[in-house]
Amino acid sequence: MSFVAIIPARSASTRLPGKPLLDIAGKPMVVRTAEQAALSDASRVVIATDDPRIQDVVRQHGFDALLTRSDHPTGTDRLAEAAERLDLPPDTVVVNVQGDEPLIDPRLIDHVAQLLGDHPAASIATCATPIQTGDQLFNPNVVKVVCDHNGQALYFSRAPIPWARDEWAEGGRHLPSDSAALHHIGLYAYRTDFLLAYPKLLSGPLERLESLEQLRALENGFKIAVLVVPDHPAAGVDTAQDLQRVRDIFSNRL
Repeated sequence: MSFVAIIPARSASTRLPGKPLLDIAGKPMVVRTAEQAALSDASRVVIATDDPRIQDVVRQHGFDALLTRSDHPTGTDRLAEAAERLDLPPDTVVVNVQGDEPLIDPRLIDHVAQLLGDHPAASIATCATPIQTGDQLFNPNVVKVVCDHNGQALYFSRAPIPWARDEWAEGGRHLPSDSAALHHIGLYAYRTDFLLAYPKLLSGPLERLESLEQLRALENGFKIAVLVVPDHPAAGVDTAQDLQRVRDIFSNRL
């Protein structure tokens, strides 16, 4: 399965300023992520950034880097600019690998790209894993997804979906024994023609209320294929604690 991996990397971060350039065992985080992406079957790995410093560092480590605008409202918009600047053919599959995922499994990147290749009616592919606890299910920071019988996303939400009406009739917050709840994992594959159309799509009330950009695709009638994997992938870096955890993992490897 031929595809291109693009890594959006913006310098602004409220919790970890300059996050892409933070050191992990002697290399910047974005470079560690690019190295993982390069272990996948991607024909090309490109970093799309709004910061010349990130561009320079990435190139010093031997990776392609593209300087994009700084005013993109979402990572998908940045990806769209990169796809246009790279002049990718409309049917090219692009996998969006977040720049703060230095532990991402290259095989998962391949699987999501292949899923999109196997579902010609879908414009996007992504992945999810079964939710394990009631706390996860009711946590608004854990994005949930429900799918149809063909593995196509019906809806994404920060709320606990599907709602177990009978089990929670008395106000319970436990995980039902037959729960179909899935934790969405933010790894996406796109077709380039969809990426180029995305910035022009209308942002609807669902996207605005949930603050989930993938809902823009559903609200505009595009299909999203979902790969369900049994185990949750290694978490990315959002906090100082996450950064230390990842640094410890790399130190132990070395």
